[in-house]
Amino acid sequence: MTISDAQWEIAHAIALTLVKDNTDVNEVGKAVAYLRGYIHQPDATSRFFKYLKTLVSNGRQIGHSKKTTDYYISIDKACSDYLKSINDAHTILQILGWVSRLMRYYKDAGVPIGEIATPTAPPPESARQAEILQAISNQNFVVGQIIEALVTAIKGNKVTYEILETTQKLTEKEPKRALLLSEGQKVKVEILDLKEDGSIKKIKCID
Repeated sequence: MTISDAQWEIAHAIALTLVKDNTDVNEVGKAVAYLRGYIHQPDATSRFFKYLKTLVSNGRQIGHSKKTTDYYISIDKACSDYLKSINDAHTILQILGWVSRLMRYYKDAGVPIGEIATPTAPPPESARQAEILQAISNQNFVVGQIIEALVTAIKGNKVTYEILETTQKLTEKEPKRALLLSEGQKVKVEILDLKEDGSIKKIKCID
């Protein structure tokens, strides 16, 4: 998936805004899934923004906690601030797909977050931008793929893995293997499921 400098700047600003607000990236994924479901409708863009407003209005009824409502408010505000001038639903979907990837990258990689600049004219691609894009673009995972992970914690039958290709951390129940593993051990894991944005949702140890 390609992205223009202008779209990169917008995706970057939205991602940093949401990470600063401690917004759950999974809620962003749900918004992306909603837009994807209506992408071929002529009113897809207006439906999407109405959907965000509905989430905010009904947050307490459909959310699990006050935090969920706060997530909806942050997502709605960020999208309204940065995407309101874009009328093409496909472009918005592409940008939000990158927002999900960038949020995970910034959270997992611990990228320092400074002031968030308002997107203006497309800037020339920086070395840092190229580095981040390369890191994210290389994460073309598929279900059934075998990758390397590091065991970072074991609590009962729950094992926390760090995916070495992405620094993403996942905790899985491993009733048959937990006792055989040790913290700091490198193992092979199989990808069992992926999230909407292509990142890993579920794995199991096979080593």
